[in-house]
Amino acid sequence: MQLAKNSEDDLLEGLNPEQRKAVLYRGSALLIVAGAGSGKTRVLTHRIAHLLATKELWPSQILAITFTNKAASEMRERVEDLIGVSSEGMWIRTFHSACLQILRREADRLGHDSNFTVYDTGDTRALLKRLLREAGAEDADLKPQVAAAIISNAKNELKDAEDFARNADRSNPRERIVAEVYQAYSAELRRNNAFDFDDLIVETVGLLRAFPEVRARYQKRFRHVLIDEYQDTNHAQYALVREFTRALPPEYANVDEATGEVLPPADLTVVGDSDQSIYAFRGADIRNITEFERDFPGAETILLEQNYRSTQNILSAANAVISQNPYRPPKNLWTDSGAGELITMFTAYDERNEAAFVVDQVKRLHDSGENLRDMAVLYRTNALTPSLENELKVQRIPYAVIGGLKFFERKEIKDALAYLAAISNARDDEAVRRIINTPARGIGDKTEAKISQFARANELSLRQAMLQVDKLGLGPKLTAAVGDFANLLNELDALSATAGPADVLKDALIRSGYRSELELSRDPQDEARVENLDALVGQLFEWQAQFPEGTLSDYLAEVTLAAAQDDLADESGTLSLMTLHTAKGLEYDTVFMIGLEQGTLPHFRSFDEPGGLQEERRLMYVGMTRAKKKLHLSHALQRTVFGNTQSFIPSSFLSDIPNELLEQVGADRELTTTTTRPRATWANQVTATSIRDNKDLSLSVGDRISHDSFGEGNVIAVLGEPPKQTAEIRFDSGVTKRLLVKMAPITKL
Repeated sequence: MQLAKNSEDDLLEGLNPEQRKAVLYRGSALLIVAGAGSGKTRVLTHRIAHLLATKELWPSQILAITFTNKAASEMRERVEDLIGVSSEGMWIRTFHSACLQILRREADRLGHDSNFTVYDTGDTRALLKRLLREAGAEDADLKPQVAAAIISNAKNELKDAEDFARNADRSNPRERIVAEVYQAYSAELRRNNAFDFDDLIVETVGLLRAFPEVRARYQKRFRHVLIDEYQDTNHAQYALVREFTRALPPEYANVDEATGEVLPPADLTVVGDSDQSIYAFRGADIRNITEFERDFPGAETILLEQNYRSTQNILSAANAVISQNPYRPPKNLWTDSGAGELITMFTAYDERNEAAFVVDQVKRLHDSGENLRDMAVLYRTNALTPSLENELKVQRIPYAVIGGLKFFERKEIKDALAYLAAISNARDDEAVRRIINTPARGIGDKTEAKISQFARANELSLRQAMLQVDKLGLGPKLTAAVGDFANLLNELDALSATAGPADVLKDALIRSGYRSELELSRDPQDEARVENLDALVGQLFEWQAQFPEGTLSDYLAEVTLAAAQDDLADESGTLSLMTLHTAKGLEYDTVFMIGLEQGTLPHFRSFDEPGGLQEERRLMYVGMTRAKKKLHLSHALQRTVFGNTQSFIPSSFLSDIPNELLEQVGADRELTTTTTRPRATWANQVTATSIRDNKDLSLSVGDRISHDSFGEGNVIAVLGEPPKQTAEIRFDSGVTKRLLVKMAPITKL
């Protein structure tokens, strides 16, 4: 191994005592609890570099797993910069790409070909849509995305179709249909020589459990496993980590060739922060990190509490909020960079008033020299953005809603990739179904159904069945169309043996007529679609130059993983708008958190979910710790929701922040005429005199009330207790309203 660029001592320079301790620790299991902005990536990369610089490990003995390709790439570059040699041989990958690599090598053990297709979310939903239709799911009102989520959750819990069916409530129509469709879906994936995203991890866990000799081989190779963002792991990912680090049966034990000693399992380092666990809805299990010491007896835990991102005022406020969560390991972020500005707490009269405040502040900061790309507006749900977006458009401030339609989600791109998938994997029926009539060839649903029936009856793939189209009795015109399409795929398949993936794609788009159909269209959107296809071909040529030995299946797998994992694009020069979930891992000089009302954050759905309020509090903490210099928090006294104006009270989380850290500002809705339209301005006083204070009023179902605007009505539902009680009231006029009892202008009759 080449000498490291930095010596062992060089790699410790500039680290604080706890970071240094984390880099130097040697033992079977280490948990690094890395608070927000505490330099976790630096510690992780320096730990890897130090293990290599001391020659304790070869690069090929390192397995480092992250959650995004961007994070993996950053880690790889940092390690290379530190040790001065290529990271080739090291596996620095995402969970999915690491498992993909293993499955490519071991697919035959699971009865798959190594050129299997990886289905993305769209592919999965398309397949489930067909299976649900065949299962008669219309009566159960079961949508493909709902079935996909249920099946995904089951897989993340390592429950296969048989497990799910065994435990399903057969008296529940939805569960019965999902159980049936899950089994059919699994059979179709196997028939199509395909895996979905969840399968990549689930099947790898099954492989390592079923074949101890395979597990022994990977344990012998990987002597140190490092996992980033461990608090975000689900049960399947946790099980994968265990397979890499648990003891082997004696007959499969790895033996050191020099000493004859039995090698222990790989050492494990995990980095994470239970205070930033916000993905329970994706299956993340916070117990993986909170119970780490129980799972790995003798494990060392090191706390990184020094923050290098935010001011002390921001950290003190965030600490105050998160400290109210029960059962959390104590942690207190601090910085030596000074107190910084006070946090602005803005009380808006309504959503327009809030939007005006945010936009005015953005303009002021921008005029004073702060870049828009250094500012972000964060919110709990996308439903909070319309007023803000409208105000930004009126004021001509460029912005981007992060998380919109990405390049690889566009129809024309997915169609092009389906051509490549159908060419690469002759058994991928779903890819064939997507393009069988794209562009239009006159092959409708009925013809497709006949081909599918014939394929099933003769145990053929659709591509194979189409080559026998003369047996289907379709008539000369349809027979010719189907035969021509089947021959096109076969010819392109043959071309892929001698030409690169980019050339195959270019030929496919031209020979299929797909590109020319868009070129001849008068629709301006089709012009953009042609440009997108050209960009895809150009991108594929660049990939081909970088990986001259790469195959179609290699490219498709990489694209599928990248498109799913790297949701955030670089929006330089624009104001970023995004949900709090999307903001995790990012940082901005100035952060605006809007919509901080009870029922929004914390979200009303969390009130009845076990651990729901604790996760909502962690979400608040994550948002606050994105800010480096200035943090603005805002809430509105009322909002118009689905056409109804409703009163709101501030989020209970705001009351946890000490007053001495806040600059309290209020709102006054003054409508002033501009050249564009009336807009709400903000001022430093609250004049919402119409808001009542019914703090002692408690309502029950059946009570009769009178409202200043809506008249009399009956209480039909209540939630909570005073002063946070809400009531749903059906007024005599027929209108139904949900009101916050404390602030609504009502009188109990």
